[in-house]
Amino acid sequence: MPSSELSFRPLQAPLPALTVGVVAVAPFVALLLIALTTEIGTADRARYLMGAWGAMLLAFHGGCRWGFAGAGLGEGATWWTLGVGVVPALVGFLALGIGGRAMLWIEAPAFVAVFAADVSLARAGGTPDWWPGLILPLLAICTACTMIGAMT
Repeated sequence: MPSSELSFRPLQAPLPALTVGVVAVAPFVALLLIALTTEIGTADRARYLMGAWGAMLLAFHGGCRWGFAGAGLGEGATWWTLGVGVVPALVGFLALGIGGRAMLWIEAPAFVAVFAADVSLARAGGTPDWWPGLILPLLAICTACTMIGAMT
């Protein structure tokens, strides 16, 4: 059912989704702390790993969109819904290929775009009701860590 009123309360998500989501963003925080507190070689490696993990999370997020479409949420499995679901993985792959701090600069706005696309999808009934509330804080953490990592 399409909804113009979205809830952004993370604690409405099922406990397994909330727990796994927090575990999934924990490497961003840990790697950022390593990048901020170690010598240049280790810091560069931590930033690379942060970007590689970001590429994987973008791909995972696109897979979630495929799952929602395959489950018949929103418009279901259309060319548009499945095509949009591939875009985060392609952006992550491109960022990974570019590497360096640029990889993080590419991923930060990609996380913001993923959230904006998901809000639109949620309004069309294309996600579980709890989805926007779960991903808002998670993607905010991903975005903040990649931006800080890119600036250090």
